[in-house]
Amino acid sequence: MSPQPGRGRWIVLFVEVVLLAVIAGAFLWTAFVGNRSAAVAVMPSPTPFTLVAPTVIPLTATDLETQIAAVYREAGPSVVNITSRSISYDFFFNPVPRQGSGSGFFYDTLGHIITNYHVIADADELQVTLADGRTLPAQIVGSDPSNDLAVIKVDLPASEIRPLPIGDSTQVYVGQFVLALGNPFGLERTLTFGIVSALGRVIESPNQRFIGEVIQSDVAINPGNSGGPLLDLSGRVIGVNSAILSPSGANAGIGFAISARTVQRVVPVLIREGRYPHPSLGVRVIELTPQRAALFERAGMRLPVTQGLLIAELINGGPAAQAGLRGPDRLVRVGNWNLPVGGDVIVAINGRSITTSQELLVYLETETQVGETVQVTFIRDGREQTLPVTLAELR
Repeated sequence: MSPQPGRGRWIVLFVEVVLLAVIAGAFLWTAFVGNRSAAVAVMPSPTPFTLVAPTVIPLTATDLETQIAAVYREAGPSVVNITSRSISYDFFFNPVPRQGSGSGFFYDTLGHIITNYHVIADADELQVTLADGRTLPAQIVGSDPSNDLAVIKVDLPASEIRPLPIGDSTQVYVGQFVLALGNPFGLERTLTFGIVSALGRVIESPNQRFIGEVIQSDVAINPGNSGGPLLDLSGRVIGVNSAILSPSGANAGIGFAISARTVQRVVPVLIREGRYPHPSLGVRVIELTPQRAALFERAGMRLPVTQGLLIAELINGGPAAQAGLRGPDRLVRVGNWNLPVGGDVIVAINGRSITTSQELLVYLETETQVGETVQVTFIRDGREQTLPVTLAELR
């Protein structure tokens, strides 16, 4: 019996629908798999992070906790509590005893301990409390208020000292896990944990100069943490905790640490010489701004630039004077101002643009040393010139 025409058409239509569904499904599957493969192929690799980071980042919370605990076990015995005592006198010349505390850590097996200058400043007596509870007298080996660093020393057998390794702070990156070990409010060997918040900060030093290359972190730092180490997850020192920014004087999540690069530059000199020589051009300058340039215009002196450092005074016999830079030749009264005029305007050092006195101090401090010759670019009579200047020690 021959098939019915209507039924055959339905069968053919059904087969066609099934075939179309199979073809469409295959197409979608291929597109999905292909796109997924392509996405995997172009996905950024995590390799750059592991190349930049000085440590291997744990993959799980448990791994991270284990690593933090390991750093505490290894670094804890190297961190000390420093107590400073001094005597001051009141209006009636009655002695008033004063006491302060801070933190420090062993730098070598000779008993040298790194801390902040402001921890030991004006101390008549220093005592160091070790991790095992022993208290030892300490002597100041060297100090540098301009970098807020100091080295003190205790007499202890080398076999009982575990120095902390100094890391490479140039490899530190924002977001990196860091730890602080110290003695906040006298609570010995307190560990706190956080991340690097920013790099290259500039803070004021105890002697009103500027400290560059400073590491900012959100690690909890409080009074007593000063001088303690800022550590990476491998237990290496990447900074020395020095200051906080806080309206209340307690932790507000903004802490600053002197970088390990600064430590490596300054500490060996403090141990060898007891002080650190700071390079200087031998000039006093005025920062030029458009507003200050307008003051000069009112005095009839139109400056060739509105940004830079106008030499207001040359130190007699100083590096800049010996090199041939020119200072002011007269003072002009404008309102309440006595403006020095006629001096050169410094605009760059070694090709690095310099527009503020802070930039000048930080550059000389972090990139140069006493006795080094730098190329100073300046504006004189509307023309840009460059002279070599050999830096001398700041006096």
